[in-house]
Amino acid sequence: MRRSCDRGGSMHIMEGYLPAAHAAGWFAASAPFVVAGAVRLKRIVAKRPEARLTLAAAGAFTFVLSALKMPSVTGSCSHPTGTGLGAVIFGPSVMALIGAIVLLFQALLLAHGGLTTLGANIFSMAIAGPWVSWVIWRLGTGLGISTAVAVFFAAALGDVATYATTSVQLALAYPDASSGIAGAALKFGSIYAITQIPLAIAEGFVTVVVLNALSGRAGQANEIRALSGEVR
Repeated sequence: MRRSCDRGGSMHIMEGYLPAAHAAGWFAASAPFVVAGAVRLKRIVAKRPEARLTLAAAGAFTFVLSALKMPSVTGSCSHPTGTGLGAVIFGPSVMALIGAIVLLFQALLLAHGGLTTLGANIFSMAIAGPWVSWVIWRLGTGLGISTAVAVFFAAALGDVATYATTSVQLALAYPDASSGIAGAALKFGSIYAITQIPLAIAEGFVTVVVLNALSGRAGQANEIRALSGEVR
């Protein structure tokens, strides 16, 4: 997985890197979340047809940010995830579907990740990350924290959660000979942390800016508040 940027390496798990049993297992784990996301999305569109533009914006934001390649001092690449924005507005279930679509297109068009590892990448970036973002967002707003601060931490910690999950996925597939799964997860996580933590902070700021921009459009502010205030 740790390939250089100029050869197309990125922090999605690349094609063929996981053993077949692991790849199949992550597909099975991710599938119910994606199906639930499709059901939730259908309900949102039926109830609020005007939400289509905001959905498209959330999907585009995820696609663009997660497609960026940032050179890492470890010889590979890091990238933001972009899923925090959609998780805050639409909830984590919808982002499972949006993230799955984004990851599929990236695997087919940009050689980011792969088809055999799609289930694992969906689970880390489109399920684990958005759920953490949503929980942080709900906790923040419930405690009366300002919207900007809550969104910042939701996006940043969702990003970190994605790569913590990826570290565990890789550790399960390739445990350390001496320290086992826990040791391998710590090693993978420490490698990612060098560049991912600064990127997570940057993603938090960018997400706040984009959400403010969307809210500033005529009619969008009320729509976003209504969507993000619903119980998922």
